[in-house]
This record gives sequence, structure tokens and C-alpha cells, in this order.
Amino acid sequence: MIRLVFLGCGKIARAHAKRLRRHRADVEVGFASRDAAKAQAFATELGGRAFGSYAEAMASPDVDAVAVVTPPSSHTELALAALAAGKHVVLEKPPAATASDIDRIAAAARTAGKQVFVAENYRYKPLLFRLRSLLAEGVIGDVLFIQVNAIKKQESTHDWRDDPDVALGGALYEGGIHWIDFMANLGLTVRSARGLRPALPAGASVERSMLVSFDYAEGAVGTLAYSWEVPSTAKGLRLSKIYGRAGSITFETNGLWVLCHGKKTRFYVPGLRDLAGYRAMWADFVRAWTTSSEPLMTLAQARRDLELVEAAYATAAEVS
Repeated sequence: MIRLVFLGCGKIARAHAKRLRRHRADVEVGFASRDAAKAQAFATELGGRAFGSYAEAMASPDVDAVAVVTPPSSHTELALAALAAGKHVVLEKPPAATASDIDRIAAAARTAGKQVFVAENYRYKPLLFRLRSLLAEGVIGDVLFIQVNAIKKQESTHDWRDDPDVALGGALYEGGIHWIDFMANLGLTVRSARGLRPALPAGASVERSMLVSFDYAEGAVGTLAYSWEVPSTAKGLRLSKIYGRAGSITFETNGLWVLCHGKKTRFYVPGLRDLAGYRAMWADFVRAWTTSSEPLMTLAQARRDLELVEAAYATAAEVS
């Protein structure tokens, strides 16, 4: 039995705790907050023990692991503290501000002999598995272009997500890092990434839109258009494409369907029951805990994602 405590009591803690109900034979959850009453309310609603502070939870001998679901600027500090206390760690995305922060966390994990998991659910999306399989089969031949359209309208949250110092940055940190990971896990090897940033609207302090290009070792090139500020049509449905020398793949960006027109014409519905990949992610984490093995989404992959984000922002700044 893994006794896991969420550090932070917000929407994501509640959602993850509900998903873990299917693993109640292996995982017991608890909640910690700077507000003891809030932690108790979550424990009453969702079961488990409540802790009146993060430090209390990390110091408890009855806690095996913590899930850091606080605002991103606190992730590195809390991860290091938890590892020093001898706990396994689950980090919400973005896991840290920089790739060098991941190096510090990895070193602390080795010293503690503990595991660190990164809750990057896009690595577990059924859509990604289907695309990887199709590209591996060579159904569209040599891949030439990958064009991912991740454009949407996201209103201001009026919370920490609107503060770049707390959120760690703009579009590519809070949500875009999901798609950075997606672009890097299609079964092709990213050699480099470059960013382009549209002009900011008057009065804005942080970007909400970015275009990132990718150069792949296998010869393909890719583009990711990511935005929070474009009104969505058809309730957010978007189309993305992968072009090869023997055909193409069209897919609904969220993962609803995939149409392959190449050596064969095929239509797929990758997996509506776990569209975002959360079920598969937690199942993999539980497997890795109980078998002391590595998860599919590794800390090294999380570091690579942050390197790509940093590269995109660095090159965007050069152009600006």
C-alpha cells in the first residue's frame, strides 16, 4: 500500500484523488494544505487523512509519497524537501522552471533512493500511442511535415496562472509543455526547437501564443501552433496533420479520431474513455511504485521537455 498525500488542495488534487479510487487496493490518499480546514474538507469528501501543513505531511512516517500540486514556482523547493524527508514524489507539470532544476531533483532522488514521477498525461494519451504506431509501421512513408494545431480560447483565470512569476512563464509553461512533450514523443528524435512569438497586445506582460518549430533527426520538420487567445470553433475541435512521402494522417487534435490515408486508408477512434491519458498515467505510476521500476514518463524526458521550452523562448527572444 502506497500512502500518498497531495500537497495542495485545488481542482487538480480532487481530480487526481478521484482517479486513484480505481487503485484503492494499492494507494491510500491524504491531503495537506496551508489551510488545515481545507485539507480536512478534502479528506472528508474524498477519504484519507488531513495534514495542516506541507511540512507536517512530509515529516509523517505514515506517508510514503507526496504529489506536488501547488503552483509551479514552488515545485522544486517542495520536491527537494520531500526527497530529503525520504518520500517518493509526483510533480505536476510544469515540473520545474528549468532543466537544471530537474538535475537538482534527480540528484536528490538518487541520494534518497526514491522515485520522482512527472504527471505529464499527454505522454499517455491514446492518440499519441496510435500516431506512434502508425509512423512506426511506415504507413505514410518517410515523414516530411508535422503540423499540430493547439489553438484555443482560454479566459483569464484570475489566479496564479495569470502571474508569470508563479506560473513560471507564459503559454509554453502552463499548457504548452503538454504539446512540447507530444511533439517529442511521436517516435522521432527532436534535434532542436525554435520559437516565434506574435506581438503582445498593449498592456500584456506575458505571451499567450507561441509558434514552435522542430527539427527531427530522421529528416522531418514540425510546427506547433499553441495559443490561449483564439476563439474556438465547433466547441474546440481542431485539425492537425502529418505528411509523408506515401500519404498523410489527419487527426482531431484532442484525440477524438485519426484518419490515415497512405498505403491503406484507415479510420481510428483511439480511446474516448481515457482521452486525456490520466487513467493510463496513474496505472503506470502505481505499476512503477509496486514493482520499483521506471515509469513510461521519466524524469529524463521531463528534463528534455524543459530544454525544448527554454530553447523556444531563447530563440523567440533573439528574433524579438
